[in-house]
Amino acid sequence: MSEQRAQSGEAGRAQTGDGSGNGRGNGGESGSPWVGASALAEAVRLREEGQQEEARQRLLALSAAHPEHAETAYQTAWAHDVLGLEAEAVPHYERALALTPGLDPESRSGALLGLGSTYRILGRYEDAVTTLRRGTEEFPDDGALRAFLAMALHNTGEHQEAMRLLLRLLAAGSTDPAVGRYRRAIEYYADDLDATV
Repeated sequence: MSEQRAQSGEAGRAQTGDGSGNGRGNGGESGSPWVGASALAEAVRLREEGQQEEARQRLLALSAAHPEHAETAYQTAWAHDVLGLEAEAVPHYERALALTPGLDPESRSGALLGLGSTYRILGRYEDAVTTLRRGTEEFPDDGALRAFLAMALHNTGEHQEAMRLLLRLLAAGSTDPAVGRYRRAIEYYADDLDATV
């Protein structure tokens, strides 16, 4: 299951306000709303309410009418992802990330995560690592990108780096008091799991 499918019942961190794009990213002139903003917001609403196939159909039509709009491409990818149509989601993710002007930062991080996760679920592990690395470079504070990168690294046999990423994520983000007591040790050993005395 890709990350977007796992989020299908939530508003999702990758939404831009009402999910419409509202001229941010691309399509809007002089700050005015993008002409397709209300149609995009309606399609996102349908997806969030569980009417995923109807949302997908609307987004495909909107994407065909506005191939230059990055947020529409991203939402179209997401709509395919939540239905388990990962292979069909890929070109929409790729287009969303390639368009200029592009996505706002929140949607861009979500698209990088969605594409990387989708590549991984399709067995395209090297593409997943490349995409997720790009995501962690652009958004170094995004723990979800690092967690999904660790999964992809595991798939490519890079177990030590995967474990290092996960241990650092655990040490930095855990609210478990026991982990907190050993945070420094976890951070120390994360850099060299094979160290002995």
